[in-house]
Amino acid sequence: MADLMQFVLTGITVGLVYSLIALGFTFIWKSSSVANLALGQMVLLFSWIAYGTMEQAGLPFWAGLPVTIAAAAGLGWVLERVVLRPLIGQPILSLITVTLGIAFLFEGLVAMFWPISTAAMPDFIPDEPVQILGAVVSQEYLWAAGIALVLFILVSIFFRYHKMGVAMRATADDQMAVWACGIPVTKIFSVSWMFAGALAAIGGVLMSSIGGITHGLVETGLKSFSVVILGGLDSFLGAIVAGPIIGLAENLGGGYLTELTWSGVKDVIPFIIIVIVLFIKPYGLFGQERIERI
Repeated sequence: MADLMQFVLTGITVGLVYSLIALGFTFIWKSSSVANLALGQMVLLFSWIAYGTMEQAGLPFWAGLPVTIAAAAGLGWVLERVVLRPLIGQPILSLITVTLGIAFLFEGLVAMFWPISTAAMPDFIPDEPVQILGAVVSQEYLWAAGIALVLFILVSIFFRYHKMGVAMRATADDQMAVWACGIPVTKIFSVSWMFAGALAAIGGVLMSSIGGITHGLVETGLKSFSVVILGGLDSFLGAIVAGPIIGLAENLGGGYLTELTWSGVKDVIPFIIIVIVLFIKPYGLFGQERIERI
Protein backbone atom coordinates (compact mmCIF):
# COMPACT_ATOMS: atom_id res chain seq x y z
CA MET A 1 0.00 0.00 0.00
CA ALA A 2 2.84 2.34 0.86
CA ASP A 3 4.46 1.64 -2.50
CA LEU A 4 1.20 2.40 -4.29
CA MET A 5 0.82 5.72 -2.48
CA GLN A 6 4.44 6.52 -3.28
CA PHE A 7 3.89 5.94 -7.00
CA VAL A 8 0.59 7.83 -7.02
CA LEU A 9 1.87 10.92 -5.20
CA THR A 10 5.08 11.06 -7.22
CA GLY A 11 3.18 10.54 -10.45
CA ILE A 12 0.65 13.29 -9.78
CA THR A 13 3.25 15.84 -8.68
CA VAL A 14 5.57 15.20 -11.63
CA GLY A 15 2.57 15.11 -13.94
CA LEU A 16 1.53 18.59 -12.83
CA VAL A 17 4.94 19.90 -13.90
CA TYR A 18 4.44 18.15 -17.26
CA SER A 19 1.12 19.99 -17.52
CA LEU A 20 2.81 23.30 -16.80
CA ILE A 21 5.29 22.80 -19.63
CA ALA A 22 2.54 21.50 -21.91
CA LEU A 23 0.59 24.73 -21.41
CA GLY A 24 3.40 26.50 -23.28
CA PHE A 25 2.90 24.21 -26.25
CA THR A 26 -0.86 24.80 -26.17
CA PHE A 27 -0.38 28.59 -25.96
CA ILE A 28 1.54 28.56 -29.23
CA TRP A 29 -0.69 26.05 -30.97
CA LYS A 30 -3.93 27.86 -30.13
CA SER A 31 -2.70 31.26 -31.18
CA SER A 32 -0.64 30.43 -34.27
CA SER A 33 -1.20 26.72 -35.11
CA VAL A 34 2.54 26.10 -34.84
CA ALA A 35 3.63 22.77 -33.32
CA ASN A 36 6.68 23.67 -31.26
CA LEU A 37 8.84 20.55 -31.37
CA ALA A 38 11.67 22.37 -29.61
CA LEU A 39 9.85 22.20 -26.29
CA GLY A 40 12.24 19.71 -24.69
CA GLN A 41 15.30 21.64 -25.76
CA MET A 42 13.75 24.85 -24.41
CA VAL A 43 13.35 23.17 -21.01
CA LEU A 44 17.00 22.05 -21.13
CA LEU A 45 18.36 25.44 -22.22
CA PHE A 46 16.39 27.47 -19.68
CA SER A 47 17.40 25.10 -16.89
CA TRP A 48 21.03 25.74 -17.74
CA ILE A 49 20.37 29.49 -17.88
CA ALA A 50 18.90 29.23 -14.38
CA TYR A 51 22.01 27.36 -13.30
CA GLY A 52 24.18 30.05 -14.89
CA THR A 53 22.40 32.91 -13.16
CA MET A 54 22.05 31.33 -9.72
CA GLU A 55 25.11 29.08 -9.40
CA GLN A 56 27.72 30.54 -11.74
CA ALA A 57 26.78 34.23 -11.52
CA GLY A 58 25.94 33.89 -7.84
CA LEU A 59 22.53 35.57 -7.92
CA PRO A 60 20.20 34.58 -5.08
CA PHE A 61 17.14 32.55 -6.01
CA TRP A 62 14.75 35.48 -5.66
CA ALA A 63 16.77 37.40 -8.28
CA GLY A 64 18.02 34.51 -10.43
CA LEU A 65 14.59 33.04 -11.16
CA PRO A 66 13.06 36.30 -12.49
CA VAL A 67 16.16 36.86 -14.61
CA THR A 68 15.81 33.34 -16.03
CA ILE A 69 12.09 33.80 -16.74
CA ALA A 70 12.75 37.18 -18.36
CA ALA A 71 15.52 35.68 -20.52
CA ALA A 72 13.24 32.80 -21.54
CA ALA A 73 10.38 35.15 -22.39
CA GLY A 74 12.78 37.41 -24.33
CA LEU A 75 14.16 34.48 -26.29
CA GLY A 76 10.60 33.37 -27.06
CA TRP A 77 9.86 36.85 -28.41
CA VAL A 78 13.00 36.80 -30.58
CA LEU A 79 12.12 33.38 -31.98
CA GLU A 80 8.64 34.47 -32.95
CA ARG A 81 9.67 37.85 -34.29
CA VAL A 82 12.79 36.83 -36.22
CA VAL A 83 12.25 33.18 -37.15
CA LEU A 84 8.53 32.34 -37.14
CA ARG A 85 6.81 35.55 -38.23
CA PRO A 86 8.43 35.65 -41.69
CA LEU A 87 6.95 32.18 -42.26
CA ILE A 88 3.32 33.18 -41.67
CA GLY A 89 1.23 31.66 -44.43
CA GLN A 90 3.84 29.05 -45.33
CA PRO A 91 3.03 25.30 -45.33
CA ILE A 92 2.79 23.68 -41.89
CA LEU A 93 5.72 21.40 -42.77
CA SER A 94 7.97 24.46 -43.05
CA LEU A 95 6.98 25.62 -39.57
CA ILE A 96 7.57 22.18 -38.07
CA THR A 97 10.96 21.97 -39.76
CA VAL A 98 11.93 25.34 -38.35
CA THR A 99 11.07 24.30 -34.79
CA LEU A 100 13.25 21.20 -35.26
CA GLY A 101 16.05 23.49 -36.37
CA ILE A 102 15.51 25.59 -33.25
CA ALA A 103 15.75 22.42 -31.15
CA PHE A 104 19.15 21.53 -32.60
CA LEU A 105 20.28 25.15 -32.19
CA PHE A 106 19.40 25.10 -28.49
CA GLU A 107 21.24 21.82 -27.95
CA GLY A 108 24.27 23.37 -29.62
CA LEU A 109 24.08 26.44 -27.38
CA VAL A 110 23.94 24.26 -24.27
CA ALA A 111 26.98 22.26 -25.39
CA MET A 112 28.84 25.49 -26.20
CA PHE A 113 28.18 27.42 -22.98
CA TRP A 114 27.84 24.51 -20.53
CA PRO A 115 30.12 21.68 -21.71
CA ILE A 116 29.54 19.73 -18.49
CA SER A 117 26.85 17.07 -18.88
CA THR A 118 25.21 17.29 -15.45
CA ALA A 119 24.84 19.82 -12.66
CA ALA A 120 22.77 20.34 -9.55
CA MET A 121 20.43 23.29 -9.22
CA PRO A 122 21.09 25.41 -6.12
CA ASP A 123 18.90 24.33 -3.20
CA PHE A 124 15.90 26.59 -2.90
CA ILE A 125 13.22 24.03 -2.01
CA PRO A 126 13.34 21.96 1.19
CA ASP A 127 14.19 18.36 0.33
CA GLU A 128 13.43 16.70 3.64
CA PRO A 129 11.00 13.82 3.06
CA VAL A 130 7.55 13.83 4.62
CA GLN A 131 5.22 10.92 5.28
CA ILE A 132 1.80 10.95 3.63
CA LEU A 133 -0.46 7.91 4.20
CA GLY A 134 2.58 5.71 4.70
CA ALA A 135 4.44 6.98 1.63
CA VAL A 136 7.69 8.91 2.00
CA VAL A 137 7.74 11.83 -0.42
CA SER A 138 10.40 14.51 -0.83
CA GLN A 139 9.14 18.02 -0.24
CA GLU A 140 10.58 18.96 -3.64
CA TYR A 141 7.77 17.05 -5.33
CA LEU A 142 5.11 18.70 -3.18
CA TRP A 143 6.52 22.20 -3.73
CA ALA A 144 6.71 21.59 -7.46
CA ALA A 145 3.08 20.47 -7.55
CA GLY A 146 1.97 23.42 -5.40
CA ILE A 147 3.78 25.96 -7.59
CA ALA A 148 2.29 24.37 -10.71
CA LEU A 149 -1.23 24.57 -9.26
CA VAL A 150 -0.79 28.23 -8.32
CA LEU A 151 0.40 29.01 -11.84
CA PHE A 152 -2.59 27.17 -13.33
CA ILE A 153 -4.90 29.40 -11.29
CA LEU A 154 -3.06 32.56 -12.33
CA VAL A 155 -3.14 31.56 -16.01
CA SER A 156 -6.87 30.82 -15.76
CA ILE A 157 -7.52 34.23 -14.21
CA PHE A 158 -5.40 35.90 -16.89
CA PHE A 159 -7.37 34.27 -19.70
CA ARG A 160 -10.71 35.06 -18.12
CA TYR A 161 -10.26 38.65 -17.01
CA HIS A 162 -7.20 40.26 -18.62
CA LYS A 163 -7.66 42.09 -21.92
CA MET A 164 -4.72 40.29 -23.54
CA GLY A 165 -5.95 36.93 -22.26
CA VAL A 166 -9.40 37.52 -23.77
CA ALA A 167 -7.78 38.60 -27.05
CA MET A 168 -5.68 35.43 -27.09
CA ARG A 169 -8.77 33.28 -26.59
CA ALA A 170 -10.53 35.11 -29.39
CA THR A 171 -7.52 34.66 -31.66
CA ALA A 172 -7.54 30.95 -30.97
CA ASP A 173 -11.17 30.78 -32.09
CA ASP A 174 -10.97 32.84 -35.28
CA GLN A 175 -7.83 34.69 -36.33
CA MET A 176 -9.39 36.46 -39.33
CA ALA A 177 -12.33 37.76 -37.32
CA VAL A 178 -10.01 39.07 -34.62
CA TRP A 179 -7.80 40.71 -37.23
CA ALA A 180 -10.85 42.38 -38.79
CA CYS A 181 -11.71 43.83 -35.36
CA GLY A 182 -8.35 45.58 -35.20
CA ILE A 183 -6.69 43.33 -32.65
CA PRO A 184 -2.94 42.94 -33.44
CA VAL A 185 -2.74 39.21 -34.03
CA THR A 186 1.03 39.26 -34.59
CA LYS A 187 1.46 40.79 -31.13
CA ILE A 188 -0.56 37.91 -29.69
CA PHE A 189 1.75 35.46 -31.48
CA SER A 190 4.72 37.13 -29.76
CA VAL A 191 3.05 37.04 -26.34
CA SER A 192 2.25 33.34 -26.82
CA TRP A 193 5.90 32.51 -27.45
CA MET A 194 6.94 34.63 -24.47
CA PHE A 195 4.47 32.74 -22.26
CA ALA A 196 5.70 29.41 -23.60
CA GLY A 197 9.29 30.35 -22.87
CA ALA A 198 8.47 31.48 -19.33
CA LEU A 199 6.51 28.29 -18.56
CA ALA A 200 9.28 26.10 -20.01
CA ALA A 201 11.77 27.93 -17.77
CA ILE A 202 9.69 27.45 -14.62
CA GLY A 203 9.01 23.81 -15.47
CA GLY A 204 12.69 23.23 -16.16
CA VAL A 205 13.72 24.78 -12.85
CA LEU A 206 11.19 22.66 -10.96
CA MET A 207 12.26 19.43 -12.65
CA SER A 208 15.94 20.32 -12.22
CA SER A 209 15.43 20.93 -8.52
CA ILE A 210 14.15 17.34 -8.26
CA GLY A 211 16.48 15.40 -10.53
CA GLY A 212 19.31 17.78 -11.39
CA ILE A 213 20.20 19.26 -14.77
CA THR A 214 20.85 16.56 -17.34
CA HIS A 215 20.14 15.96 -20.99
CA GLY A 216 17.17 13.95 -19.75
CA LEU A 217 15.28 17.24 -19.44
CA VAL A 218 14.75 17.02 -23.19
CA GLU A 219 12.73 13.88 -22.47
CA THR A 220 10.72 15.87 -19.95
CA GLY A 221 9.71 18.23 -22.74
CA LEU A 222 8.84 15.29 -24.98
CA LYS A 223 6.73 13.75 -22.21
CA SER A 224 4.92 17.07 -21.97
CA PHE A 225 4.22 16.66 -25.67
CA SER A 226 2.48 13.37 -24.86
CA VAL A 227 0.39 15.33 -22.35
CA VAL A 228 -0.68 17.67 -25.13
CA ILE A 229 -1.61 14.75 -27.40
CA LEU A 230 -3.66 13.06 -24.67
CA GLY A 231 -5.40 16.23 -23.51
CA GLY A 232 -5.90 17.74 -26.96
CA LEU A 233 -3.65 20.12 -28.86
CA ASP A 234 -5.93 23.11 -28.41
CA SER A 235 -7.20 22.52 -24.87
CA PHE A 236 -5.77 24.19 -21.77
CA LEU A 237 -8.04 22.03 -19.60
CA GLY A 238 -6.78 18.96 -21.44
CA ALA A 239 -3.16 19.89 -20.72
CA ILE A 240 -3.91 20.30 -17.02
CA VAL A 241 -5.88 17.05 -16.72
CA ALA A 242 -3.64 14.90 -18.91
CA GLY A 243 -0.42 15.77 -17.07
CA PRO A 244 -1.27 13.86 -13.87
CA ILE A 245 -2.62 10.98 -15.98
CA ILE A 246 0.68 10.67 -17.84
CA GLY A 247 2.61 11.06 -14.59
CA LEU A 248 0.53 8.35 -12.90
CA ALA A 249 0.88 5.95 -15.83
CA GLU A 250 4.61 6.56 -15.98
CA ASN A 251 5.25 5.99 -12.27
CA LEU A 252 2.81 3.11 -11.78
CA GLY A 253 4.14 1.38 -14.88
CA GLY A 254 7.72 2.00 -13.84
CA GLY A 255 7.04 0.77 -10.32
CA TYR A 256 5.22 -2.43 -11.16
CA LEU A 257 6.43 -3.36 -14.65
CA THR A 258 10.16 -2.79 -14.35
CA GLU A 259 10.79 -6.17 -12.73
CA LEU A 260 8.63 -7.89 -15.33
CA THR A 261 9.97 -6.12 -18.40
CA TRP A 262 13.06 -3.89 -18.55
CA SER A 263 14.47 -0.97 -16.57
CA GLY A 264 13.57 1.71 -19.10
CA VAL A 265 9.89 0.85 -19.42
CA LYS A 266 8.96 3.92 -17.34
CA ASP A 267 10.31 6.30 -19.96
CA VAL A 268 8.57 4.51 -22.82
CA ILE A 269 5.06 4.52 -21.36
CA PRO A 270 4.20 8.17 -22.26
CA PHE A 271 5.10 7.54 -25.88
CA ILE A 272 3.09 4.32 -25.98
CA ILE A 273 0.15 6.40 -24.75
CA ILE A 274 0.75 8.85 -27.62
CA VAL A 275 0.45 6.07 -30.18
CA ILE A 276 -2.68 4.60 -28.58
CA VAL A 277 -4.39 7.99 -28.31
CA LEU A 278 -3.60 8.85 -31.91
CA PHE A 279 -5.26 5.60 -33.00
CA ILE A 280 -8.34 5.82 -30.78
CA LYS A 281 -8.99 9.52 -30.23
CA PRO A 282 -6.66 11.64 -32.40
CA TYR A 283 -8.05 14.94 -31.09
CA GLY A 284 -7.33 14.00 -27.48
CA LEU A 285 -9.64 13.93 -24.47
CA PHE A 286 -10.66 17.60 -24.68
CA GLY A 287 -9.44 18.67 -28.12
CA GLN A 288 -11.80 20.26 -30.59
CA GLU A 289 -12.69 17.86 -33.37
CA ARG A 290 -12.37 19.66 -36.68
CA ILE A 291 -14.41 18.45 -39.62
CA GLU A 292 -13.23 19.64 -43.01
CA ARG A 293 -15.24 19.38 -46.19
CA ILE A 294 -13.29 17.66 -48.98
